[in-house]
Amino acid sequence: MSDDPKDTNLENSISKDNNPERNTSPDSKREVKVTELVANDGILKGKKTDIQNPELWEFPMSYPLSIIGHEGEHDSLLNEVKLILGSQFPDFDLASIEVKPSKTGRFHSARVNLYLTAAEQVNALYAALDDAKTVRLVV
Repeated sequence: MSDDPKDTNLENSISKDNNPERNTSPDSKREVKVTELVANDGILKGKKTDIQNPELWEFPMSYPLSIIGHEGEHDSLLNEVKLILGSQFPDFDLASIEVKPSKTGRFHSARVNLYLTAAEQVNALYAALDDAKTVRLVV
């Protein structure tokens, strides 16, 4: 156990009971799943792929996205991005995905423009891209 007050606050904010869906800790002011990060002194809340300030997002919206793949994964990246976008956005035109190499040619990015209607779409999209083996970075 650290003497750092931030560590103590973090530990006090996380539910200690066996049910991660609810928090029965008397010191807690919000529900937090044990597997999630906690909002406390600048620490992110929710899963790492969740939007952090949903009140700043205005839906519906057009959302440009660049998905950068690992080195040498050009074809695999495009296939995986098509699978993810096709499953989450059935009306999305997969032919509109624009793939470009980096200046050095080592990496490729898939660029898309999505139409989003809810924060849950953003969270699900980033979670799926985070799980994708060919994706290096999403901007």
